Amino acid sequence: MAHNSTTPAVQTPKDLTVQKYPPILSAEEEHELAVDLFENHNLDAARKLVLSHMRFVAFIAHGYKGYGLEQEDLIQEGTIGLMKAVKRFNPHKNVRLASYAVYWIRAEIHEFIFKNWKIVKVATTKEQRKLFFKLKKAKSNIYTSLNMEQAEEIAEDLGVRPKDVLDMESRLQFNDVAFEVTDEENSTSPVHYLTDENTKTPEQLALIDDSNKHQQQQLYKALSLLDERSLDILQSRYLKEEKTTLHTLADKYEISAERIRQLENKAMKKLKENLEKQI
Repeated sequence: MAHNSTTPAVQTPKDLTVQKYPPILSAEEEHELAVDLFENHNLDAARKLVLSHMRFVAFIAHGYKGYGLEQEDLIQEGTIGLMKAVKRFNPHKNVRLASYAVYWIRAEIHEFIFKNWKIVKVATTKEQRKLFFKLKKAKSNIYTSLNMEQAEEIAEDLGVRPKDVLDMESRLQFNDVAFEVTDEENSTSPVHYLTDENTKTPEQLALIDDSNKHQQQQLYKALSLLDERSLDILQSRYLKEEKTTLHTLADKYEISAERIRQLENKAMKKLKENLEKQI
């Protein structure tokens, strides 16, 4: 039958806490609702699917707390992504909704950050956006400014100048906003109902485990479709504990480091295409 064309409209009340979210659906319950939506366009089924995954959205949104934006807004944007995923979800693909929805949830949150965070307004190109998130991740693990060696390593990874890395880092330092934590006992601030990353609930762990297993299977399948050299480059650059430099791979294949970077980008593009075919 034809796929539903109406996006389910589900509001996320400001005072809706994890404790008030509907319980997570079993695989059977989720499948039954998804089939009802897919084949009968039942919007009540869509609503139940969205609400049952709201704590999953909240958990993902919590990972972006370091950008100085309201957690409530991040959850709202993530919910938009969830609704898009529910609209497109095919229950006959033998994939759990949480696994399928991760991409859509993160995509909406990323776009919201790009539109609203001060520093991101200057990160207009794909390369600048990539650099922005790379630096945010790196800066979360250190408490001092990047040194030249670190800047050169990141610059090599992204194919930009060390100066671009240091410039973006200075903007990050200037604009970073701390996630505010209130001491009010009855506060409705997101920090009070989003658990710490080290104290995940069983429901969160189940969702993460299901998502990770499926994504790992997709990745292995997509990698298996690459040619031998492309596979070796990606494994050396991203899948090994000790990351291989572009120059080391250039020496191995007797070509320039720039050519290795081009092959890496081409392989990543092909990998992405292979992954998208599985959705």
